[in-house]
Amino acid sequence: MLSLLRPYPSPLASRHGIDLDFPLLAGCLLLLGLGLVMVTSASSEVAAAQSGNPLYFMYRHLVYLAIGFVSCGVVMLIPMATWQRFGFPLLIIAFLLLVAVLVPGIGREVNGSLRWIGFGIFNVQPSEIAKVFVVLYLAGYLVRRQHEVRHTWAGFFKPFIVLLPMAMLLLREPDFGATVVMMGAAGAMLFLGGVGLFRFLMMVALAVLAVFVLVQTQSYRMQRLITFTDPWADQFGSGYQLTQALIAFGRGGWTGLGLGNSIQKQFYLPEAHTDFLFAVLAEELGLIGAMATVGLFLFVCVRGLFIGHWAEQSKQFFSAYVAYGLSMLWIGQFLINIGVNVGLLPTKGLTLPFLSYGGSSLVICCVSMGLLLRIEWERRTLVDTEDVEFTEEDFADVR
Repeated sequence: MLSLLRPYPSPLASRHGIDLDFPLLAGCLLLLGLGLVMVTSASSEVAAAQSGNPLYFMYRHLVYLAIGFVSCGVVMLIPMATWQRFGFPLLIIAFLLLVAVLVPGIGREVNGSLRWIGFGIFNVQPSEIAKVFVVLYLAGYLVRRQHEVRHTWAGFFKPFIVLLPMAMLLLREPDFGATVVMMGAAGAMLFLGGVGLFRFLMMVALAVLAVFVLVQTQSYRMQRLITFTDPWADQFGSGYQLTQALIAFGRGGWTGLGLGNSIQKQFYLPEAHTDFLFAVLAEELGLIGAMATVGLFLFVCVRGLFIGHWAEQSKQFFSAYVAYGLSMLWIGQFLINIGVNVGLLPTKGLTLPFLSYGGSSLVICCVSMGLLLRIEWERRTLVDTEDVEFTEEDFADVR
């Protein structure tokens, strides 16, 4: 496959050599580097107890990073027109993966949830793949049905024929957090695709009602909702994880205890290197380090939105909607994870993009980065713009 893609220009083989969007690339690499450091620090005690090697999770994280970088490079070689052409088959693959994870013997249960498919020593989380494939499919739909989406109710409701069954599969795992992130990104894409404000607000109202019903139908969700409002009422029971995270924030103060000096990671805070990595980061780097991390992540997300805006101005509408969707996935997952860590939201099993330990999340973040870098490059080189036609002169050497 790579041999077929080499003759075509790409950000890795353009007339200017390697031609990447440096601000986005630098921001993502800084987050990935910070994530490696914090995963190593936050997991050292648990790794030593489980495997006898305090760097066990660091080595695995490095393997995931290597896979992620290779995947990112491959994605940058593939034209966005190819992704648009295969949007529906990718959606079918997403459905099959979400069904497969619920099949006994295929899906792996961890902490009461069937969210992973085992491949030897690695686990693949289908929900992470499905979120990106949904963005690619929905972006193609918005391009094909642009007038219908903007002016008719049918065009507005048709995507939910696909989204609702997928959301139901995610809830069966159960993975309420991934469902909220996926549906939120889809709603944002529809709004940015031209859906009227009245229909968008109606969708928001229906989403809030659906969340209320889902919380009422499962007792553990209601318990989480009650717990997060006052975790100290049962600090050694249902509120234990949140109270330990809040203690980590309190210990950190302004400047932190210093890298590697976290106390909460020493078997006080569960999932310190995954869901609650930000709490350990705040304990070791302090409020200043935590706010710098938030600022860096916001920069990456805003850069992604600007890439979508620039692509839309260049009439590359599919690329624009993909950039919007991927950025919204990052923003949604980031806000939920931070909200959980600081006690503003009920506890959810969502990793922090680019930072937390987790192979599927890390690789998909790198794939998303590759897509955004490809979109930004195509926008600058006017690839797949409906008003511009390529000629051989576009690739001629510039004196």
